[in-house]
Amino acid sequence: MTLSLADWVVLGLYFALSFGVAWSLRGRAQKSLADFFVSGRGVPWWIAGTSMVATTFSADTPLAVTGLTAQFGIAGNWLWWSLLLSGMLTVFFFARLWRRAGVLTDVELIELRYAGRPAAFLRGFRALYLGVLMNCLIIGWVNLAMVKVLKVSLGLNKIEAVLLCLAVTAVYTTVSGLWGVLITDLLQFVLMMTMTIVMAVYAVRAVGGLGALRERTLAAEAAGGGSGSLLGFLPSPESAWMPLTVFLVYIGVNWWASWYPGAEPGGGGYVAQRIFSAKDEKHSLWATLWFNIAHYALRPWPWILVALASVALYPNLADKEAGYVQVMVDHLPASLRGLMLASFLAAYMSTISTHLNWGASYAINDFYRRFLRPQASEAHHLRASQAATLLLMLLAAGVTYFLDTIRGAWQLLLMIGAGTGAVYLLRWYWWRVNAWSEISAMAAAFFTSLALNTWKPFAGSEQVVFAKNMVATTAVVTAVWLGVTFLTPPEPATHLANFYRRVRPAAFGWRPIARQAPDVPAVSSGWYNLRAWALGCALVYLALFATGEFLLGEWTSGLLLGAGAAAAALLLYWDFSRRGWESFG
Repeated sequence: MTLSLADWVVLGLYFALSFGVAWSLRGRAQKSLADFFVSGRGVPWWIAGTSMVATTFSADTPLAVTGLTAQFGIAGNWLWWSLLLSGMLTVFFFARLWRRAGVLTDVELIELRYAGRPAAFLRGFRALYLGVLMNCLIIGWVNLAMVKVLKVSLGLNKIEAVLLCLAVTAVYTTVSGLWGVLITDLLQFVLMMTMTIVMAVYAVRAVGGLGALRERTLAAEAAGGGSGSLLGFLPSPESAWMPLTVFLVYIGVNWWASWYPGAEPGGGGYVAQRIFSAKDEKHSLWATLWFNIAHYALRPWPWILVALASVALYPNLADKEAGYVQVMVDHLPASLRGLMLASFLAAYMSTISTHLNWGASYAINDFYRRFLRPQASEAHHLRASQAATLLLMLLAAGVTYFLDTIRGAWQLLLMIGAGTGAVYLLRWYWWRVNAWSEISAMAAAFFTSLALNTWKPFAGSEQVVFAKNMVATTAVVTAVWLGVTFLTPPEPATHLANFYRRVRPAAFGWRPIARQAPDVPAVSSGWYNLRAWALGCALVYLALFATGEFLLGEWTSGLLLGAGAAAAALLLYWDFSRRGWESFG
């Protein structure tokens, strides 16, 4: 793909604007670690929520969605659509609890919830395991996506592309802390969404319109021996690529059992970081709700339309994930290529900047300051945070070479974290969970996943084996951590009472501790929150499918689904108005 002078001017203006915003906000980030990592806890909900959306919209996302859709059909997206169930749980059960905790990172919560050496070990271990090891894996797969884009669009080889990605991100991520990340995320999100929609318009036009898209996609599937289910929102029970058992694992196990960045059971990671940065508990709840609506209901269809167009246009393409970029190169007007490439860079930078800031917060707040230099000045720790940001980027560059596909990285993360989700949910609502519960869950998940991937005891397609591995790992991990919980003593009562007073979780699972803290008003809104969770999930799924039906020409079903989404929204608003936002959590 050849860029014109105008394209290079557009790219230059984009970089100038991004770096200008980051530079103008550098003063806010240099006051303290709280300013550098959680923006001084003064962010409104719409900025915090949009930043969550922008972070999950990376250069890898349209490529991964294209690969899933082209290979497994629209229903293949249940690999990540199922995670909405976890996201809505965070909205109504956990967002306000996180904000009340008042911590700088979600890993810091460990020593607020647990006591003694096991808690200290767990905090330090998770800081390095998640902040460095897993974070480098995530950044590595985002780099892989950007490498694919730059390879196809500019003809760069892997080394050149990775070096360019590093150069683009190096200064940007160390200057302005989370404030810079949040504000540039707003600008980048507008650019990304605009160009994604433009891309979908030209992709659909290339195949002859929405009606032709449907016909040509089904024809391409039939020519490849498919059964005509590529356009289905739900997989058919006899589907070879996603049989009913796999689908049931996604919606019945995957969302609550697995740790996954951006959809951690109970919240966590950069989602929790944005919650900590919110002005107050109300803003934390609204930010998380907006994130889930925008992430699952507003964004997917432009990607899916391009993915379906790639099936119709390139039915024999070996690398399905590269179909998105191929459509861009072949069918986007030359006058828009600079903007489109800028949008990919915006997606890349929004995700990388967040992950570097988030990872550095773990490395510095939860390991370096906690264990190595607890007495050092705030200025020292700010300099260390900037150094940690650069070091993480360099480490992640090497990881890029060990990833073959983006979808493979998604599945690897889901497998390594399988079974651990329950303990992250229950630690808020059950006093008996202790530090050894989490330690044993993480260890069991890692070794069980390693054993299953080494010995490969299950037969079937890739998707079936993945589902079987997920269920087996979850069963083993759950048995292990529950057994360890009952075989080890609970946390000290005084420590649990302090946590209960500070966070004020539902009293049902904390009755022995609640009796020691009669001054804390008992919270018992679990069933009401469960109803709100169901309404929130219904709202998003119905809106998602209504949009799809309209785009595919099914007006009657689209109207019915849209009416259902509107009804869910009205009921949710009524519930908020009747109970007040204070009752959630």
